[in-house]
Amino acid sequence: MSRVHVIAVIQTKPGKRDDVLKLFKANVSAVLAEDGCIEYGATVDCAAATFAAPYGPDTFVVVEKWASLDALKAHGASPHMKAYGASTKEMLAERTIHIMSDA
Repeated sequence: MSRVHVIAVIQTKPGKRDDVLKLFKANVSAVLAEDGCIEYGATVDCAAATFAAPYGPDTFVVVEKWASLDALKAHGASPHMKAYGASTKEMLAERTIHIMSDA
């Protein structure tokens, strides 16, 4: 199977985005060290792009690239991701994850 791309739209409860992003950023180095991780990072609305539809102040988007679906599955089961999920669970309003492959 070809590499996979993940677009995860994370909506936090009002006013909690910075708190969740702080925990996310603390976990990035562990994720980047995982076997098969090619790219992993959080993005927020570009304030200067006034011609685009914003997600808003309580949402960020995680952009990921993995060498394989198996690598992504291992990522989801990793101890550091389980700990991150537990530490942010109460601060999240909604989470939508899109998993895609190369066209």
